[in-house]
Amino acid sequence: MDLRCRDWMAALPEELWDVPLNYLAIPGSHDTMSYCLDINSPLVRSESDIFRILDGLCCCFTRPTIYKWATTQDRCIEDQLSMGIRYFDLRVARKPSEPGSHLHFTHILYTHLTVLETLASMASWLDAHPKEVVILACRHFEGMDDQIHESFISALQHLFGTKLCPRQEPELTLRALWASGRQVLLSYDADVASRHAQLLPAIPYWWANQGTARGAIRYLEWQQQLGRPEGFFVAGLNLTANRKYILTNPKQSLRTLTWAQWEHLSKWLQDQRPGSDRRSLNIIAADFVGPLPLCSLVIGLNRKLLTRYNSD
Repeated sequence: MDLRCRDWMAALPEELWDVPLNYLAIPGSHDTMSYCLDINSPLVRSESDIFRILDGLCCCFTRPTIYKWATTQDRCIEDQLSMGIRYFDLRVARKPSEPGSHLHFTHILYTHLTVLETLASMASWLDAHPKEVVILACRHFEGMDDQIHESFISALQHLFGTKLCPRQEPELTLRALWASGRQVLLSYDADVASRHAQLLPAIPYWWANQGTARGAIRYLEWQQQLGRPEGFFVAGLNLTANRKYILTNPKQSLRTLTWAQWEHLSKWLQDQRPGSDRRSLNIIAADFVGPLPLCSLVIGLNRKLLTRYNSD
């Protein structure tokens, strides 16, 4: 762990304190909570019936395969924070037939950890690091009706309290957020978000759905040609293997696929720029942010903004 990234926002040069957050380069983790998937949990409801039947007939084969391809991270939430991750991809669901209102995270399977106990750990970490700001993207909700959404949102408001940044905050810069004590920008990808002033709308995620670095980069460059969104957005460096590849490569995993392609991805990343230009990037998310040096590379991109600031 590169401890220099633990408080990287606080350590940014003062010239960048007034740059809008959506113009900074911010490291993120894709499928943040997949480090604690429960291999024995049910499959999420959105999986196809054929896949469910296959899993029921030969789970001794399917479960280890699902687990190693669904696991995208290997560090806990506190470690990801301390490594410099500031965008968290949180997929929230209610387990079928589970009593009570506990919610879990998902990625094909459900997690051991519940949502609120995990976010309580994050709130404690933020107390100890008052100048660090996180962006939470709650999305891919499953098994949740309006009542559960409202109960969950109420719990989030109680948990983060005055740390939550209202949707209509006039300035989303580090200097302004530090002055107001705001540390949490909460994006909520559901219709109920419009009823709550403290919830931001969904943040676009550029997902290439490609199994090679070349394919992912081609997709990201195509998106760059179309122009960046006005607000926050995520460029996903994560790779995706199709089921044919998974079945024909039984000794491989998402980890080995990611590592094999990382050099190509990282070289492309180093050539990118944050800022307001059409082709600039903002949040950059990836898998296995623990062993891969994503955070230092992304944070380092902000030096390019300094060069521009000093030349103006």
